[in-house]
Amino acid sequence: MFETLEQLMKTIRERKSSSPDSSYTNKLFNDKNLSVAKVKEEIGELIEAVEKDTNKIHEAADVIYHLMVYLEANNIKIEDVMSELKKRQK
Repeated sequence: MFETLEQLMKTIRERKSSSPDSSYTNKLFNDKNLSVAKVKEEIGELIEAVEKDTNKIHEAADVIYHLMVYLEANNIKIEDVMSELKKRQK
């Protein structure tokens, strides 16, 4: 299961060097305002889906994808986030 997240991160990192015309991910990397807007939009859609009990999984996946792109675009490594979460375990 977590291999899927690792593969997604690998793909996101690979897309940094692709053309914005052919890669939505690269388009997000090159347009910080779009990236921020998508994270906010997707979180709002997830909250609405939870409240209405519809399409929750799809919206949660969108949030995770857009958040991972946003983190990577801002030089926040998911590995560092995971290390921080590990430190917080009791």
